[in-house]
Amino acid sequence: MTALTQHTEQLSTTTLLRFATAGSVDDGKSTLVGRLLHDSKSVLTDQLEAVENASRSRGQEAPDLALLTDGLRAEREQGITIDVAYRYFATPRRRFILADTPGHVQYTRNMVTGASTAELAVVLVDARNGVVEQTRRHAAVAALLRVPHVVLAVNKMDLVDYAEPVFAAIAEEFTAYAASLGVPGWGSGGDPQENWCTAIPISALAGDNVVEPSSHMDWYGGPTVLEHLETVPVSHDLTACHARFPVQYVIRPQTAEHPDYRGYAGQIAAGAFRVGEAVTVLPSGRTSTVTAIDALGESVDVAWAPQSVTIRLADDIDISRGDLIAPSDDAPAVTRDVEATVCHVADQPLTVGQRVLLKHTTRTVKAIVKDIPSRLTLDDLSQHPAPGRLVANDIGRVVVRTAEPLALDAYADSRRTGSFLLIDPADGTTLTAGMAGASFAAVAEAAATDDAGWNF
Repeated sequence: MTALTQHTEQLSTTTLLRFATAGSVDDGKSTLVGRLLHDSKSVLTDQLEAVENASRSRGQEAPDLALLTDGLRAEREQGITIDVAYRYFATPRRRFILADTPGHVQYTRNMVTGASTAELAVVLVDARNGVVEQTRRHAAVAALLRVPHVVLAVNKMDLVDYAEPVFAAIAEEFTAYAASLGVPGWGSGGDPQENWCTAIPISALAGDNVVEPSSHMDWYGGPTVLEHLETVPVSHDLTACHARFPVQYVIRPQTAEHPDYRGYAGQIAAGAFRVGEAVTVLPSGRTSTVTAIDALGESVDVAWAPQSVTIRLADDIDISRGDLIAPSDDAPAVTRDVEATVCHVADQPLTVGQRVLLKHTTRTVKAIVKDIPSRLTLDDLSQHPAPGRLVANDIGRVVVRTAEPLALDAYADSRRTGSFLLIDPADGTTLTAGMAGASFAAVAEAAATDDAGWNF
């Protein structure tokens, strides 16, 4: 059995899940996360004592579990989440990395950060308010980011007398919206292996259907939130993707021991590389052969994502930071015209004609915004043509012309090498997060195929 085969088999039984929470203000995201941590026995005694003391100082009799994730002073004072809070916990069945993202519209940009590497997104809805604009915004972002699984958690069911019709109406409305986004499949409970999306009625404050099944909702027969998180199928196998190696650093020690050593160091973004493989260096297009791969000070015959390695080639080629090494028979196209769907995250608007820096993997080039063809209207997913600019939290289409060619994959093929950032050249502020080629039409088309293109 080869090392790559062993690695793939290990990934098929992986026990790690990255997930993010999202929703509108006061939907109970932090309380849900706190309840998950508390009821799964993942809170240390001193942490719980600190929360209890903080809750008493605010005049609360019971501990406010939201304080387990709202760590900033401003968050505790205002009772809202501002920054993305990352938490790590584990159960006997799986390990978790969760990102508790803000709900306020001005912090939607943080949700993009938290969900960009997530395999599952928990979208919360207040049972009293139903699906609101921010719910639709977060669902749209999750769809564009191609988060493989979505959970609709209808929270605060205790405030609507645990009424099944309330839950059913919200699930139906969200179902219709998810379908228009191209989210493949839908299920209300049932076997998590068969559902891309699952709706779960919960009360994070009371603990109903979070870790333990609720005695108040005997009409619901699906999994609890934790049960779904423990059993939802995930895949971290980047070896099946197109092989891509962005060069971070050129190593030339030029010592007596290694007078002719020339290696290209970096992290494999996707796929696998083997000694003897023919490769192409982009954007120059020069070709060579992999003669050696060094990993952790040892030579190996094969290496795969996300390993950090040094690759040596048979030919002395002009290669520097930002170049991309790919198999010659599977190299991406090189272009200077980038069409993408973007989420604008800066307070300053993005305008046609604006000069920016475009950062793609390890490469940063000068660019200009040639056109902003449309902006997405979240209510009905219609396109507002030629808006002229995008403001904070807008989702829209852009066309960017770069000063130098880029080897850019479609985001549908690779989340790592199909994404980029637009940066303000004056002060380094991140302006926009972009997904090359991504669009709701493309997502819907992919959803209609057999493999749906989401589980990668």
